[in-house]
Amino acid sequence: MSQEINEMSPEELASKLESNKYEIIDVREDEEVANGMIPGAKHIALNTIPERIDELPKDKEYVMVCRSGRRSYNASLYLAEQGYKVNNIKGGMLDWKGEVVF
Repeated sequence: MSQEINEMSPEELASKLESNKYEIIDVREDEEVANGMIPGAKHIALNTIPERIDELPKDKEYVMVCRSGRRSYNASLYLAEQGYKVNNIKGGMLDWKGEVVF
């Protein structure tokens, strides 16, 4: 089964942060998030998503982010297959120009 994953640019996400429409999930490893995360993002490393999926209510819409967009795309595919509404950030944190928190 082929899922269609909605992708948005970092700029699109930055313009929508204030709306609180999305829950941002950062799927990078611990040492990567130590370099900064998008404000309000929740860290769930990619390999821990299946065991932590109960932390993600299905009534929310998620934006997945990683370093370059590949791992977050894979996370998006997995969550979409589980019935979640997800978006992937194209270019990931490499293209993020907004604020970061540590």
